[in-house]
Amino acid sequence: MAKLAPRDLAQVLSGLPIQTDPRIVVGYDTADDAGVFRLDNENLLVQTLDFFTPVADDPLTYGKIAAVNSLNDVFAMGGTPLTALSIVCYPQKGDWSVLGEILKGGQQMMIDEGVAVLGGHSIDDQEIKFGYSVTGLVGKHNVITNAGAVAGDVLILTKPIGTGVISTAVKNGIASKEAEEASVRIMTTTAKKAAEAMRAVGAKGCTDVTGFGLVGHAYEMAKASRVTFEIDSRSVPLLPTVPELVGLKMLTRGDKNNREYVGDALKFDDRVPSEMQSILLDPQTAGGLLISVAEEKAPEILNAVPGSAIIGKVNEKEDVLVSVK
Repeated sequence: MAKLAPRDLAQVLSGLPIQTDPRIVVGYDTADDAGVFRLDNENLLVQTLDFFTPVADDPLTYGKIAAVNSLNDVFAMGGTPLTALSIVCYPQKGDWSVLGEILKGGQQMMIDEGVAVLGGHSIDDQEIKFGYSVTGLVGKHNVITNAGAVAGDVLILTKPIGTGVISTAVKNGIASKEAEEASVRIMTTTAKKAAEAMRAVGAKGCTDVTGFGLVGHAYEMAKASRVTFEIDSRSVPLLPTVPELVGLKMLTRGDKNNREYVGDALKFDDRVPSEMQSILLDPQTAGGLLISVAEEKAPEILNAVPGSAIIGKVNEKEDVLVSVK
């Protein structure tokens, strides 16, 4: 399920009443992955919500992916998820065994991560949607936001990209088994190890890569940090067969929406193929973390998180916010 076009959504949010509660540490206005609220002098509450239509044919797998996608928002902020509430949209005349498998997959993932599912809410809807609202905690000195990138840092991506392209190919019956299995494996792996690693080295800048694609989330992070991200497209890890599938037009409307959202703040080098441009704008589900960290500390994260890679660097602010080489 495609998100609302980010540019349209931003316009709507800009018209809401301004909040002045001093306990709000991170609100929706900074385009971060989760909200952060001060409980006391030491502890901050981290909250997020995410749900979407099926991205896997197997209902158990779909439930797991929905759980991971929600949990990762808390991990991206440096937090530890504690509790969750499920969100269910399901047809009244649907197969209840399928819903049972969806809930089972999600709850098993939550249990594996030490998160307690306290309840939820369901409505009758002809289009299936599922996800979670997750609450966690983070110490005041450990909170990591998308405004923490500093010039001189390197950029680490902790998972390969291409889940949106592969999901589209699966729906069209042309994805290889290798590509589908690799995509599912990525989407059912939480960012817990990555979060632990970046906390251990004192990283301050991070976002998780989801619906706005790698470049869209890089744009938000660079904007919040008042820097420019330089991304080397050749260093970005990809899931199997993704370039070939893009060549077959296995894209969602998110490609167009994300391109419009970033607009003139994004510059692609003329040598970056159009297929690669689309991959970098491809909406992801339960994607990896994009971490800004001092170069000398990067090896610790790379060693702790299999499949992670340095994909670029942070520069002083230039005419554009994201430059792709």
